[in-house]
Amino acid sequence: MATGWDSRAATDPGGAEWLPVLDIPPAGPQRRWTVLLRWLLLLPQFVVVCLLSVAAFFVTIVGWFAALFMGRLPDAIFSFLGSVLVYRTRVGVSSMLLVDRYPPFAFSAPGHPVQIELRATPLNRLAVFFRLILMIPAGVISNLAMAGWFTLSWVFWLIGIVLGRLPAPVFAATAGVARYEMRFTAYASMLTPAYPKRLFGDEPTPPDEVRSGTRPLLMDTTAKALVMLFLLLGLAGHIAGGTVDYDDDRENDEVMAPAAVPAR
Repeated sequence: MATGWDSRAATDPGGAEWLPVLDIPPAGPQRRWTVLLRWLLLLPQFVVVCLLSVAAFFVTIVGWFAALFMGRLPDAIFSFLGSVLVYRTRVGVSSMLLVDRYPPFAFSAPGHPVQIELRATPLNRLAVFFRLILMIPAGVISNLAMAGWFTLSWVFWLIGIVLGRLPAPVFAATAGVARYEMRFTAYASMLTPAYPKRLFGDEPTPPDEVRSGTRPLLMDTTAKALVMLFLLLGLAGHIAGGTVDYDDDRENDEVMAPAAVPAR
């Protein structure tokens, strides 16, 4: 899951900024019955993720103060938050129909097909201090992309049942959203100084550098169009939700107004 702390680990061998990596196998066949019952089967995992997220919230607060003082997360905090991120991501990837294998009830699962590579690196104290503000733009993008994906999730669910697999563009677009969400959480938790990037995939790499179906994550035009659709649907949903809330409030005010006028 994570390498030991290394002041040089913030960049890759080529000198570019290093981003947390999400490894998922290429799109493959899935058992139709597990696709049909996927979210029902994952209910126990959702409960565990909820409990771990509450614990991670308080540990992150402690880590924020520690990072301001030390310029990095203490090893124990980095290990715990990184383990929670791995657990959450495995459950999330399974719920998004990207893998067929059930996530284990364990932090360490070297044999599981979904893996994350994190590196404990130095943190900029000023960026840590303003982390809540800096993460807002990435948080908005992540929220919109996830909301848009969820809007179409029932379509992907039906496709998975009928075909027994996700089409390549759907797989790539969904993996892009899952990876961006993972990178956003890693940044918010101070597990990385790297701002979330590459929602629309990576550049091609030589065949000998390919490590998994998402390293690199390659998207064709259809997959990129799907990601854009996720963002637009997410935005439309938020706008519609705000409009509905406003209209409902206004109607409630109109209904209650006469009752507030004293009788003469």
